[in-house]
Amino acid sequence: MTNATRRLGSLEDVTGSVRLPRYDRSAIGVGIVHIGTGAFHRAHQAVMTEEAIEADGGDWRIRGISLRSRSGANALNPQDGLYTLTERSEAGSQTRVIGALADVIAVDAAATLEALCDPAIRVVTLTVTEKGYGIDRPAAGPDWKHPAVAADRNDPERPTGVLGLLTEALRRRRSSGVAPFTVLSCDNLPHNGALVRGGVIGFARERDRALGDFIEAEVAFPSCMVDRITPAPTEATFAYAEQAIGCRDLAAIETEPFIQWVIEDNFCNGRPRWEAGGALFVSDVSAYERMKLTMLNGTHSALAYAGFLSGRKYVRDVMADDALAVLVARHLDAAMSVMPDLEGIDLGEYAEALRARFRNPAIEHQTYQIAMDGTEKLPQRIFAPAMAALNRGLPIDSFGFATAAWIRYTLGETDSGEKYALRDPREEELGKALAGSPREATALLQAFHRLPGLFPAELERSPEWRLAVEKPLTHMLNDGMAAALNAFVKR
Repeated sequence: MTNATRRLGSLEDVTGSVRLPRYDRSAIGVGIVHIGTGAFHRAHQAVMTEEAIEADGGDWRIRGISLRSRSGANALNPQDGLYTLTERSEAGSQTRVIGALADVIAVDAAATLEALCDPAIRVVTLTVTEKGYGIDRPAAGPDWKHPAVAADRNDPERPTGVLGLLTEALRRRRSSGVAPFTVLSCDNLPHNGALVRGGVIGFARERDRALGDFIEAEVAFPSCMVDRITPAPTEATFAYAEQAIGCRDLAAIETEPFIQWVIEDNFCNGRPRWEAGGALFVSDVSAYERMKLTMLNGTHSALAYAGFLSGRKYVRDVMADDALAVLVARHLDAAMSVMPDLEGIDLGEYAEALRARFRNPAIEHQTYQIAMDGTEKLPQRIFAPAMAALNRGLPIDSFGFATAAWIRYTLGETDSGEKYALRDPREEELGKALAGSPREATALLQAFHRLPGLFPAELERSPEWRLAVEKPLTHMLNDGMAAALNAFVKR
């Protein structure tokens, strides 16, 4: 085989002058199970674990779990868990090979449970997205109608869902005298640790009160905030990695130089020294979570809907458009206005750093990718800060415009008539709401307000809120996104 066709299988296959793991992989055991081994995990938690092992050693390599897809395992396992990470910026690109991932178990509940019960596993991290947990947010407990939760409730010793797997593994470890692992959710959810804790304890108590009490008393569920823009890999990602390392890497990813991980310092069975990779350990993550969800994620959602419907494929294209760049700046200002003071953080500098990250010409972050799962994301990113602004008498027009752009996006076609898939877990409900309403701003907003658990009641009752959404939505429906955007930024 030539270098152009040989596939990455070991470090010996790498011929380029890139950074390789600075430790003997064969001497480092597995101590972490990660559920949801997608691109973000490999660009974030796995990289910081790599740095921790290089700095401090310890058996902290990662066994990945994919509950729904075999694609990651098919790419990574023939490569001995190795993959290429490229950090892209305007100044250039830096490429390295990451060795912290040992292997990936794919769509195999029995093998997953066996891995979770391994006494060597001391931390379980997760990136399964909001819809992966099956947790009822208001009650911070299980949603018994969620398919995986319902199935595991009926057959708890052979679980397939996240709550069932964690609960059964902790039960078995307790029965065999093995110390519990820490459960560390790394998903973009407010109070993610408390949320998952409530879900696991609620699921356990439904089965066995004593087991629930044990988990409540002995298992740690720290919250954390994660941040690193990681676009979905493309063929160009793979081609660049092949050029850099001299062989084909089917698990190559690319990301930005910025990385942030703020973690509640609450672990029950040890942890890696993630500080070596830049992680910050604090007693309370809440303010950092709110900053990220409101300023970064909220602005991302706002620019994604307006940008996609304006024909802007990437975030960098949004920032190159004068009107959309003004929209971004205004949304950041609105988001910043509802934030409390945060020790060690200058919110103005953070906002400017976000604008610079959005402008990064080397990152191909698709607006369509950001736009997915709107019903899961907007309650925290847009509706909560809108309600905070409303309660404080602050302007809410940016939050209203973002909401209007999302509602316009749910129609599933551009101003020119090009159709696209919504990719939303409540797509069927949205479709029914749209089908039963005329395509008029007031009717659409009322129909969406009626969807259960989506909009806060205080917003629904607010005439100011309705005006903030209906006015730009009317422009979008009657005159198109470009006209609505221009009218908004000229105010």
